[in-house]
Parts: sequence; C-alpha cells; structure tokens
Amino acid sequence: MNMLDRRELLKRMAATTVACSLPGLTFGRADTDARFVLVILRGAMDGLAFAPPYGDKDYARTRGALALAAPGTDDGALKLDNLFGLHPSFKAVHDMYRRGEATLLHAVASPYRERSHFDGQDVLENGALKAGDLRDGWLNRALASLGGSLGNERAIALSQSTPLILRGAQSVTSWAPSAMPDANEDTLQRLADLYADDEFFRVRLQQALEAQAIAGDSDGMGRTRGNDAVRFEASMRQAARFLSAGNGPQIAVLESGGWDTHANQGTFAGSLANRFTGLDTGLATLKNELGDTWKNTVVVVATEFGRTVAVNGTRGTDHGTASAALLAGGSVRGGRVIANWPGLSSSALYEGRDLYPTTDLRSLFKAVLTEHLGVPAERVEAEVFPDSDSAQPLENLLS
Repeated sequence: MNMLDRRELLKRMAATTVACSLPGLTFGRADTDARFVLVILRGAMDGLAFAPPYGDKDYARTRGALALAAPGTDDGALKLDNLFGLHPSFKAVHDMYRRGEATLLHAVASPYRERSHFDGQDVLENGALKAGDLRDGWLNRALASLGGSLGNERAIALSQSTPLILRGAQSVTSWAPSAMPDANEDTLQRLADLYADDEFFRVRLQQALEAQAIAGDSDGMGRTRGNDAVRFEASMRQAARFLSAGNGPQIAVLESGGWDTHANQGTFAGSLANRFTGLDTGLATLKNELGDTWKNTVVVVATEFGRTVAVNGTRGTDHGTASAALLAGGSVRGGRVIANWPGLSSSALYEGRDLYPTTDLRSLFKAVLTEHLGVPAERVEAEVFPDSDSAQPLENLLS
C-alpha cells in the first residue's frame, strides 16, 4: 500500500461509522472545565432581523417591508429591553436570555470594511486587519497557551475540512460523518497493525475510533440532503457529546451556511425565519445535550459582516457592515444587550446604507480567551490578535 493510499484510507476511516473499539485509545483530555463553542454563520447574517431595534425611532421607516412588529403584538419581536428585541423564531435563546444565560451584542464587526464574503470570512478567522495578512487562524494561535499535541488536541472542527480559524501550527482534530459502510473488526485490527510503527497514522486511527465512539449515531448528519437545519442540529448534538466526554476536547467550531439573503428574506416568516429557527433549535440542543457541562460553557455566534438597512428590489438585503453577535452559556453574565448604538437615521449609517460598526468583534473574542479559557492577555495582544490595540477586551461578560 503506497503512502497516498494510506492517507486516503485513513481519511475515510476517520469519517466512517465504527461499531467497535481498540484498546489504549487516546483523545484530547482537557485539564480545565471551561468549554468554548464558536458558531460561524457564513453568508452575512442580518443582525437587524436577528435583534431588531424596534425602539429606534427610525427603525420602521428605514427597514420598510422588513420591519418586525414591536413586542406584544402578533408575530412581533421578543422583548429584550426598551430598544431591542429578538426575532420571534428565537424562543430558546429568549429563554436563555431571561435566565441570564445569553447576552446580545449589536453593531459589531471585524476590522473588515468591504463587502466580499471570502475576504470578510478571512479577516473574521485570521484575526488580522486585512484578508491574507495571516494564513493561520486566531483560535489556533490561542491554542498554544492551552497545551495539547498530536493525539491530545484541545479543539475539534465539526466539519468535513478544518476552517481557517483552526488552521496553524497547533494540532487540532475534526470529525464528520460518512455514509460509507462500517468497517469490520478484522479490518480495523489490520490497520492498527499496519500503523503500529507510524506514530502519526497510529494516533490518527486511534482518534478516529474514539471520536466515533464518543459521537455514536450520527443522527442523519450528511445524509439529510437539503435540510440544513437538521444537519446543524445534529452537528450541535455531536459537539455536545465531544465536549461533555471525559476524554473529549475543550473547544468546538461549527459552521452554518446560507445566510446570504439577497431575495425574499421575509420577516416573522420566510427563508430567514426558517434559518433562525434552525439556529435556535441547534443552540437549545447543545444546551440540553451538554447537561452539567453547560454551566462551564461559553458559546459565541458570529458572522463575517451584516446587511444593508434598507430592503432591496428583490425583497431582500445586500452586503453590509455591522451585524449582531450572540454570547450564550452557563458561564455568561447574561440578560443584557451590549451596544454602543449608533442609530438608524440617514446621517448615522455607514456610507449612507449600513449599520455603523461601534464594537469590534475582537473585543468579544479577547474577553472569552482571557476570562474563560485563561489565555494570557499579553499573548492575546501580541500573537493571537496582533495590531489590535484599538480593540480592548470587553469587561464583565462572564461569571
């Protein structure tokens, strides 16, 4: 068997449903109770739909046909405070908010100020000022302070490939299901014998088997075509299993696509509302599946940029600048909206069309890294987010 065949076989084995195990398996073992989940919404999620500023005097006028009704009315927003509400699809998140387990952040953005999905996601994940400035991810650089090594990784990507945010010098792992047939015990033992003297492949095979043992049934992940919500909920369930396992990782990164709502966006119902329901269900599933681990967990939901304030000619919105982000978990000092609100008057908009960014997403990420994961502040400033003096960590986010 040549090296190419071996690599391809191992890649397939890592994603195959395995019903047996081998002795002496090792996976990442976190030496702290803190858990972190990052959900990246790819496609630029409309923050004004996610958390409508119904109390802004210019909201109804500037949003036009996309404006949601005020709280207390039919199909209206779910009240957070006298200025902001939640889209009515977020019933579980609203319950977390009332329990003090969720905080909304509004008018947030990365340093990126153009409107390309590719470049916006690059800046969100590389932690630099511009796309292409760094070719590794800020979360991978942060892992240098958390220990970990081959076979003892601290972070896992719940995806077919590792996203940029986790790529870099630090070893990470990933897991995704496959519809391939189960491998029998004899085949697995032969592979174990084949890789006995090859540390990299031996460890990766052992990890694949233990990962599958932790994940169990993939619950239809990858098999439910056309239903992003079902796949996302299943991914969140698997993330919870990994993070709550005694020998599991500490950090999980998930992705959700399809947030580019150029046409027929809808208001309380429609395509965007359906995606919001899927996100809400996934977050509720994560909380429920984590059980006691939830109390030590922080979840961040963020997107590469926001969308235009005004509706376009196809009843949707175009690429914008600032959006909203969600901070949730049992370790969160929730029940708050954090926003240096710029307003929606014509003079307050960024370039006359977008929600003006007033809070840097790096300020949120820095706070989570230092307060929750214990990454030294000096390393965060020098290595994780270089050239970020203008983005000071937000304070008192976590309990």
